[in-house]
Amino acid sequence: MFTPSSSFSYTNKSLIKSGHPAADGYKKASALSLSSILNLLWLLIGYFCSIGSSQYQMGLPATSLVPLLLVVSSLLMQQGSEGEMVPAVYVFGDSLVDVGNNNHLPVSLAKADFPHNGMDFPTNKPTGRFSNGKNAADWLADKLGLPTSPPYLAVKSKSPSSFITGVSFASGGAGIFDGSDQTLQLYLSGARKFVLAGVGPLGCSPRERLKDSANQDCDQDHNSLATFYNQQLKSTLQKLQSEFGKDFSYSYFDTFSMLYNMILNPAPYGFREVKAACCGLGDLRAMVPCIPISSYCSDRRDHVFWDMFHPTEAAAQLLIDAFYDGPTGKYTFPTNIKQLIAV
Repeated sequence: MFTPSSSFSYTNKSLIKSGHPAADGYKKASALSLSSILNLLWLLIGYFCSIGSSQYQMGLPATSLVPLLLVVSSLLMQQGSEGEMVPAVYVFGDSLVDVGNNNHLPVSLAKADFPHNGMDFPTNKPTGRFSNGKNAADWLADKLGLPTSPPYLAVKSKSPSSFITGVSFASGGAGIFDGSDQTLQLYLSGARKFVLAGVGPLGCSPRERLKDSANQDCDQDHNSLATFYNQQLKSTLQKLQSEFGKDFSYSYFDTFSMLYNMILNPAPYGFREVKAACCGLGDLRAMVPCIPISSYCSDRRDHVFWDMFHPTEAAAQLLIDAFYDGPTGKYTFPTNIKQLIAV
């Protein structure tokens, strides 16, 4: 399911060194206050992840609320080639944006390198993506005029030059880590523009609908938790902007509202099936994950969900379309990604 908090950051500055006002002033005067805000954010994420971690079924975890961090950066002062809006994309996250890292792990239950995953990908083969085709990271790269960032574990050379054009660290089943120091280092490295996506309607995934055996309606307890998280996330962004002023720009995407609208009124978005997964076994195809023996729907474009938690290629594309250049004030605040890049 398209649920994690997501952020993108952009910069056209080289690494900030001691003596730069954004470094020394930040370290001495602002580190404590920023740290407290970030700690609040990460504690909230950890709280919701603990809820998601209780949903392990069939050896595969439910999509957690691990923050999905996609860094679109020009830290090295390089210029993108013609047609590229930014020079590189660095992806951090879980199975929603995993493009194959888990394929290279010796032991992992969270893998998607088998049929029927990837059946609509350009190669028509499983790639490690938890999708019938492209996922959100792929669609964003397309929007930016870049190739999808390769899995970090698939990059043979670990020299810095191998990562200039971007790389993906996303891994299915990724857990929470203490991110305050990591975010601090990102900021001190020159990141100034961030795009974050709120959590989607967790209770509307096919797996959560199974809890209501009578009507298979959305689980509103999970949706309420997602709403609470989104409120705290937006509050944190406002605090950061208040602290750093023009030195901190962001775009927030209301994933919950858009995905919920797609579920409540699917026809305008081209969908017909919003409850059941396309691939899986059992009621709503959500009792067993999408594995080689699972059945799958004939037209994936009709479905919002590919498996019990993850969106179809079609749903992911619509979300990124709105995220990238959708009208501000509806799902994106205060700007969309395209506008943020142009600032």
